[in-house]
Amino acid sequence: MQRLPRLALLLLCAAYVLPGVFGRDPWKNADVTAYGYMTSLLRGESSWLRPATADWGGSEGGVLPYWIGATCMKLLSPWLDPALAARLPFALLLTATLALVWYATLHLARTEAAQPLAFAFGGQAHPVDYARAVADGALLALMASLGLLQLGHETTPELVQLAGTALLLYALAAIPYRPGHSRVAAVVALTTLAASGAATTGLLMGLAGSVVCWRSSYAASRQLVPWLLGGCAVAAGVGTLLDAWVWRVVPMEEVLALPKLMVWFTWPVWPLAGWTLWRWRRQLLKRHLAVPLVLVLVALLVSASMGASDRALMLSLPALAVLGAFALPTLQRSLSAAIDWFSVFFFTLSALVIWVIYIAMHTGVPAQPAANVARLVPEFVPQFNLMALGIALAGTVAWLALVRWRTGHHRHALWKSMVLPAGGVALSWLLLMTLWLPLLDHARSYRPLVQRLATHLPPTGCVATQNVSRSQLAALEVHGTWRLSLDPRATDCRWLLMGYKEPRNLPEAQQQTPELPGWTLVARERRPADRDEIMLIYRRP
Repeated sequence: MQRLPRLALLLLCAAYVLPGVFGRDPWKNADVTAYGYMTSLLRGESSWLRPATADWGGSEGGVLPYWIGATCMKLLSPWLDPALAARLPFALLLTATLALVWYATLHLARTEAAQPLAFAFGGQAHPVDYARAVADGALLALMASLGLLQLGHETTPELVQLAGTALLLYALAAIPYRPGHSRVAAVVALTTLAASGAATTGLLMGLAGSVVCWRSSYAASRQLVPWLLGGCAVAAGVGTLLDAWVWRVVPMEEVLALPKLMVWFTWPVWPLAGWTLWRWRRQLLKRHLAVPLVLVLVALLVSASMGASDRALMLSLPALAVLGAFALPTLQRSLSAAIDWFSVFFFTLSALVIWVIYIAMHTGVPAQPAANVARLVPEFVPQFNLMALGIALAGTVAWLALVRWRTGHHRHALWKSMVLPAGGVALSWLLLMTLWLPLLDHARSYRPLVQRLATHLPPTGCVATQNVSRSQLAALEVHGTWRLSLDPRATDCRWLLMGYKEPRNLPEAQQQTPELPGWTLVARERRPADRDEIMLIYRRP
C-alpha cells in the first residue's frame, strides 16, 4: 500500500498553513476584534479574566485564545510585529489540527473492523500501511475543505476550538493504542473547548464520546469513560467561571439554512462522508465510524442551534474528514476520475483568473480587470514584491507538475483522489496571499479608514463613540492613538465618532446626515472598499 511521500506532504501543508501569516493587518470583524482584545490585555487596559476593548463589556466566549495571543505578543513583539506575533501560535494550532486528524485516522484505520478483507492467497496490504494511506487521505480531505480556508487562518477563538475538537477526536481514536496520552488529551481537549468559549459544545462532545467508549468492545476505550466524564466536569467548572455558556434558540427558517451552508462549506468532504455512511451502513456502531460520526452530529446540532453558524460548523470538519477518508477504499474509478478532472478545471481556471487580475493591476492590461479593481477598491496602489512573485511562480509550477503526475499512469493509491482538491485549494490560497495580498489587505483592513479619520482628529485625547461596532472599536484601539469612550456625554471628549449606514442606491442629493444637538459635523469618511460603512466625525463647540 503506497503512502504519500513525507516531504511532499510537508511541503503541501506548509503551502497551506504559512500563506496569510505574514505581511498583513488583522482583517475586519472577528479577526481584528480578537486582536483588539489581545492588544488590550498586552497594554494592561482590561482584566485577564474579562478582556475588553475601551469600555465595551467583556469578550464574547472564553479567554484562552486571547491569553495565547497576548502572551506571544509580549514575548515576541520586541523582535516581531505584534500582529505577526499574535498570529504565529494560531498557525501552530492549525498545524496541530492537521497532525491530530492524521494520527486519529491512523489509529481508527488500524482497528480490525476498518481493515479490508484479507485475500484468499495473501498479498493484501499490511494493516499499518493501509492505515497510513487512509490517514493521508483524511489530511488531504481536511485541507481541501473550503470552509477551513479563511476561518482556519484567523486569530479567533474558533481556531482554538477547532484544535480542541481535533484533540478530542485523537483521544477517542487512540485510546486502544495510546491509553496514557489519550486520557490526558481528553481532559485537555474538553477544558480547551470550555476556555475558548465552546463549553456547551465540549460538554455535548464529551458525553457523546463517553457513550461510544462505554459501548466499545475495547477495554481501554471503556476505561476512558471516567476520564471523559471528569473532563466534562472540569470543563463545566471552567465554563461557569468564565461565563462561557452560550446557547440560544433560533427561528426554524435559520435552522433550515444549514443544508445550504453545508453544501459549499464542507465541500468536498460531505459527499465522501455520505458515501462512507452508505457503504459502511451495517457497521455504523464500529469505532472507526462511530467516533467521528458522533462528533459530526454534535457540531451540526450546535451550528443549527446558532442559526446555521459557519464558525460552529467548522468544528465538524476534522471528524468529517475522517469519515470521508474511509470512502476512499471503496471509491469507484469513474468517480475518482470525475473529482480529478473537476479539480483540474476549477483550480486551474481560478489560478488563471488570479494571475490575469494581478497582471492587470500592475500593467493595466487587460483593461477591464484593471478598471474593476480600481472601481471596487479605490485608492489602492499596486505594490510589486519580487519575493511574492517568485513564491507564486513556484506554486504554479508545482501545481502543473502535480496535475501531470496525477493524470499519468501510476500505481493506484487510496489518497490520490484527494491530492488535486487539496493541492488546488493550497495553490489558490498561496496565490491570493502572495499576488493579491496588498489588494486584500487594503480591502479587508481597517487601517485605511483609521488613517482617514486621523486627518480630522487630534493625535491624542478623548474621542467618544456612538453606533460603533465591536470590530470598529477594536480597530480604533489597534490602529489609533486616542482614548476611546462609549459615552458621548463625557465632558472631556470634544470629538465624537458615529457609525452610520446609508440606505443602498440612495442618490447623493438625497443623502442626509444625522444632526446631534451640541455637536457640529466635521467630516464623513468611509472604508475605501466598503460604501456602506461610514464614520461621521463630530466636534463639540
